[in-house]
Formats: sequence, C-alpha cells, structure tokens
Amino acid sequence: MSKLPSRESLFGRLWRADGIVSTAVFESWDYIKRSHSAYRSFLERFRIRGLKRVVIDLLDDGLTFGVMFCFLLLAYALPPFSGTGDVWNRGREYAVTFTDANGEIIGRRGIRQDDAIPLADIPPQMIKAVLATEDARFFDHFGVDVIGTLRAIIQNARANNVVQGGSSLTQQVAKNLFLSPERTIRRKVHEAFLSLWLEARLSKQEILKLYLDRSYLGGGNYGIEAASQFYFGKSVRDITLPEGAMLAGLFKAPTKYAPHQNLELARTRANTVLYRMLDAGFITQGELLQARREPATPIQQKISDSPNWFLDQAYRDTMTLIDQKGLTGDFVLEVKTTVNLPLQTAAQSIINEEVATNHDQYHITQGAAVVMAHDGAVRAIVGGVDYEASQFSRATDALRQSGSSFKPFVYMAALLKGYKPSDTIVDGPVAVGNWAPRNYTNKYAGRTTLLNAIAHSYNSVPVKLMLDIGRPSIIETAHLAGIKGALETWAPMVLGTSALSLLDLTTGYISFASGGLATQPYTVLEIRRSNGDVLYERDKDPNVAPKRVFPEETVAELNTMLNAVVKQGTGKRADLAFEPTAGKTGTNQGYRDAWFIGFTGNNVAGVWLGNDDFTPMKEVTGGLLPAPIWKRIMTEAERGLTPVGFAGVPYDETYAVAAAQLPQPIAPETVTDETDQARGADTDTQQADAGTGDVNGVLNGMFDLFETTPPAAAAAAAAAAAAKPAAPKREALVLPKANVDQQVSPRRKKSFLQDLFGGGGDPTPANEPKKKKKKKKKTLFDSIF
Repeated sequence: MSKLPSRESLFGRLWRADGIVSTAVFESWDYIKRSHSAYRSFLERFRIRGLKRVVIDLLDDGLTFGVMFCFLLLAYALPPFSGTGDVWNRGREYAVTFTDANGEIIGRRGIRQDDAIPLADIPPQMIKAVLATEDARFFDHFGVDVIGTLRAIIQNARANNVVQGGSSLTQQVAKNLFLSPERTIRRKVHEAFLSLWLEARLSKQEILKLYLDRSYLGGGNYGIEAASQFYFGKSVRDITLPEGAMLAGLFKAPTKYAPHQNLELARTRANTVLYRMLDAGFITQGELLQARREPATPIQQKISDSPNWFLDQAYRDTMTLIDQKGLTGDFVLEVKTTVNLPLQTAAQSIINEEVATNHDQYHITQGAAVVMAHDGAVRAIVGGVDYEASQFSRATDALRQSGSSFKPFVYMAALLKGYKPSDTIVDGPVAVGNWAPRNYTNKYAGRTTLLNAIAHSYNSVPVKLMLDIGRPSIIETAHLAGIKGALETWAPMVLGTSALSLLDLTTGYISFASGGLATQPYTVLEIRRSNGDVLYERDKDPNVAPKRVFPEETVAELNTMLNAVVKQGTGKRADLAFEPTAGKTGTNQGYRDAWFIGFTGNNVAGVWLGNDDFTPMKEVTGGLLPAPIWKRIMTEAERGLTPVGFAGVPYDETYAVAAAQLPQPIAPETVTDETDQARGADTDTQQADAGTGDVNGVLNGMFDLFETTPPAAAAAAAAAAAAKPAAPKREALVLPKANVDQQVSPRRKKSFLQDLFGGGGDPTPANEPKKKKKKKKKTLFDSIF
C-alpha cells in the first residue's frame, strides 16, 4: 500500500525561505568584497605620491569647480531676450522726417537717424577714425578683445581711474541694441555673451554698419549720417579727415564733445583721434599736420519755426498708419504731409495777435484753430499761443463744451425727418422735466422760421425739435457727419453740453461743406523709406474715400440756414463777402468757451477761444471774437484759390463785385450774437453786440439817448441802402423752399430799453400785411446800434 503525500508545515516553509535569503545576502556581500579587492588592485597601478599627486588633485578640483562656475555664469548671463523675432530693432525708436507736398522738410519727430548710406559709400578715413579710437583690433578678435581688455585693466590700475575702455566694438553694438547703459557686472557679462552671439550671426562688416548707424552722437542724432548732416550740413560721403575725426570723437562721450555745445573740447578730442590714427598706421604724419592746420568747423544751427502743433498730429497719424498697414521693420521714414506752411504760419500769427490784443479786455489766454480741405486734408493746426510753454494741443486734445456750434447737427436731423428751413415754429417757453432753458433776455421771438431760429441761435427751437424727432436721431446724425467724440444723452445735449475737440467738431462740418460726404481728417499723404522706397500712398488706399451720409438736397437746405447765420445772424463778423460762406457760432455756459466753425467752397475751419483753467472770459461770444478771427484765417486759406459755391449757396455776381473791391477793409457792423448760457443750464441766448463790442461805448451813448440823428448821416445810410445790389436768384441747386431767398423784412432797430429788458420786432414775412405804425424819431443811440 503506497504512502500518502506529507503536507509541509508552515514552520518548514519559513525555515527554507530564511535559508534562501541568508545565502543570497552572504554571496552578494562576498561578491562585493571580492570586486572591491580587485578594483583596489587595479587602482594600485595608478597610485601616485608626492608632488605629482598634489598637482593632479588641484587640477581635478579646479576642473570640477570650474564646470560648476560656468553653469552658474551661464544661468546668470542669460540674454534678456529670446533671440527670436525682430531682435535687431528691439526697443528702437522711429526717426521721422516730415515734408510738405513739394518735398520741402518742415520738421522731424522721434530721433534723428539715417541708415540708408551703404558701408561702401562711407569714406575710408571715417571708418579708420572710428576703429582707431574705439577698437583697432576689431577685425582680429572674436567679439571680446581679451588683449585689449587686459591692457585697459592695467592702464586703469596705473591711473587709479577709468582712462581706457575695455569693451570691443562688438560689445558696444550689443549694448546699444539689447542692453541698458547701466554700469554693472551683470551688464558686462551680458555684453560678452551677446558679442559672441553677434559674431556667430553677423559678419564684421554688418556689425560695423550697425555700430555706425545706431550709436548716439549728440544733438539728438543717431548714426554718423545724421550727425554729419546736423553738424556739418552734408552727407558723410563728403566728410573730410578733420570732420571724420571730430565725428569719431563723439562715440566716447557725445554730449561732452558735441561741437555745437563746446567746439574747443570737440577739437581737442578730434586731435586725440588723429594721433591714435597715426599710432595705428592709418594716416601719415603729414596728413595729421594738415588736419590740425585746418580743423573741422560745424555749421551754425538754424532755429526754424517748425509747425509743431501740426507735426505732433502728423506723427500720431503716421504711427497709426504703421500699425494699421503693418509697416513694421522700417524705423527711418520720410512722410509727405498735407500742411500749407504759409497758412500755418499766418494762422499761428493771427491767434497769437488776437489773444495778446484781447487778453486784458476780455480775459483770454488761449486760442486754437484748425483748417481743412473738404476731403479732410488738414492744412493748418494751431494748438495754442506758445508751443514752447505748453505742448498740449487745444485743437486736437482739449475737450470743451461746444455750445451752439453743435446746433447744426440738431437741425440736420430735423431736416432728415422732413422739416424745411421755411417751416415756422414758436420760440417760446419749453421744459423737459425740471430743465427749462430760456433765452438770456427772458424774451422770445414768437413764431419764426427754422432758418431764422438758427441764424439768431434761439434756444427753445432745437429743444422742441429734439422733443419731436428724439435724441437718438440727433446723436446718430452727428456721428454720421463724422464726429467721433462721445455725445451726452440727456436733454441739454442739443445745446452743446457734450465735450468735443475742435478738430472733431470741425470734421463734422465737412459733411455740410462737401454736400453730404463724410470723411476723417488726415495729415499723411505718403510714407517712404529713407532710401526713397514707397511704403504707403493715400491716393492708392481704397479705404479712405469719402462716403455719402446725407442727401445733397438736404445738406443744401441746411447750408442756406448756415449761410443766413453769417449774412443776417450771429456770425455776421465772419462773412467773407467775396465768397459764399456758412457757419455757426457757439458759446458755452459762463463764457468759458467761444467757437466759430464755418466753411467756404474750398475749406473748412474752426476757431476756439478760452482759458486752460476754465475760468470764464468777459462776455466773449462766438460772434464777438472767434468769428472775425475765423474770417482773417479763412481769408489767408482762400488766398490764391478760385472762389466757388457749395450745395445750396452758389457763387454769383454779388460775390464777384465784392471780390473786385478787395483788399478794402470791410466796415464793422452791428452783430446780434448768442450766448449759450441759460438760467441754471448750458443754453444759448441772444444779446446785442455793438460795433466793436466795447461796453464803455454803450454806456457813454446813454448820455446822448435823446440826441437826433444828423441829417447827413441819415442821407448817407439811405444812399448806401439804395446802392446795395439785390441778391440774384440762385441757380446751383433747385429746392422747393429752402433754396429760395427768404423774403423777410429787416428787423426794426431796438431802443436802449429794449436792449436791456428784451422785446423788439421779429422779422415779418413779406407776404403778411404790414401794420401802419407811427414814425419814431431816431436817436443817436439808434443810429449807432
């Protein structure tokens, strides 16, 4: 009988496992001991003793710590950029030269630089002068001049001062392109590593060209071409040895050795450069003596009256175009602009003269003006009275309440809704919630036409139009006209409470002057590289064409109304007489701002007067001073141009007669102006403006209230009225009502008491029967006012 299999106990299995582990550990330890013994036997062959061991240990430890130091240094000296993208123009500034339409230079913005001169065109003596003084071993080292650095350390140690630089020309390029001018060990390490990086990617000639074009050489000039033009008035191609030495001396300390600042010090530095050229073998002793006998003499710097306000705007427009059109990679540019330099000069002179003349009497400290063509081309910008004192442009950057000069957009919105200039409306009390605008005299004209309402700037009429057509339609109309500024949405906005710039507001009037075509102001016609390659031409830009936003017939209706402003309303002082003119006055609350915006068949212009601190002027309205200033500026703008009409107001023989009588001065006349100041709100009012606006003259006239008008004066006035030619029928654009001369009887003269307390006749339509009135004896006051 067979045996049954025995089952191993748990204790037996553990005992056997312990034996396996013990055996494995013993054998492993034995193997390690035998291997270690064999390794020691092997190393015994290389055992060294004595001095040899000390040297090898030192070398070994030095190599170990050296590798660690290199890794740490590499981490410390990582370049401050990724090395990708346009690294050569990293942090580079633009150098923009502006010209007029004829190519004449009018000014510069940004830095002064010109990198269009090839290295082959630069005279050898210029290059040798730079190498002799900055890096004579440039073509021999690998980016870091070790010998030159050691020599500089020794020389500086002997002199106990920094008398010699150790940076190579490549290191200076690295500093100019990528680093700041701070003097730190970290920057020096960066210089060394970046110089190696440059040498690996560029040739010696390319590095030298970068150095000659990007180094600062004083006077705002970067590069030897710009410096040569600035200091010697000629290209670096034509530079002489003494002039080249003087330019080369600027690389060390451009501000200190600038010849226009310290000529003697610049010549001393140039002599040092010449001797270094002699030591390097670049010139002979005779050439050195000749150069010292005929030292370089810089030209006299001309202080030109640049159109700075215009240049600031043109520079902004240029930067905008560069971003929009993707014109990256070029930093030295030439820009052809739209400026009319004689007009710019005349406009600046007129603003300065008028502000200076009226400063004390009317408390005016600032003024601004903008002139544009109908397509938006900016001809002149006057941003203030003194650019040196304040570069803030009140023409393009200041946001001021526009007052009644905003009203044409309200009337335009009404005309688009079906209103006509001949439609009648009541100038009377009106309220929107708690806001109840009133005229300055607290009197109203009663029933009147829209044409008469805008001509005399009645306040209640645009408010009533707003209640009928709604504020959104007015805001939409203003934006369609070209206004970019934010417009308020509350009721008083119809009277010009929105803050707009003069340029923005004047741009809106372009849509009226052009017959309904809206555009945006521009100053740039063309952008070129410094070598003449064209980068941008406005004539070939399909996105800048004016767009029709209003029907021409509707614009013509509005223009007849704006023409009435200068013919019979608040803007009579702006009437050119020899050419069709239209516009609108504006005065905001408290006489803080006074405006006149208007246009002819050729130009659109705006004028603003006020104070930077928002203090009120002394009752200056848009028709008192801005209107005649506008007239003077527009007369200059129209000089040499053929007078033409515009939609709704054609040019006819009456203007030709007036033009034939120029330049005879036009006698001042009485103007009824508006003041945009209501009780408790920003509104327009009407007030009589006598002759020159001299309040003292009005008071003096009180003493002669009852004096009769001399017969001779009355006869002269009658003769003048009889000699005035009748306005002929317009033929440019036939409209049912708006384009027909309004037959309104002349307004009856107001007495002094009526001027003070209101009242007075409203224009009576010609088709209404006239009431018989007793003839009133004229006083001297009536004859004056």
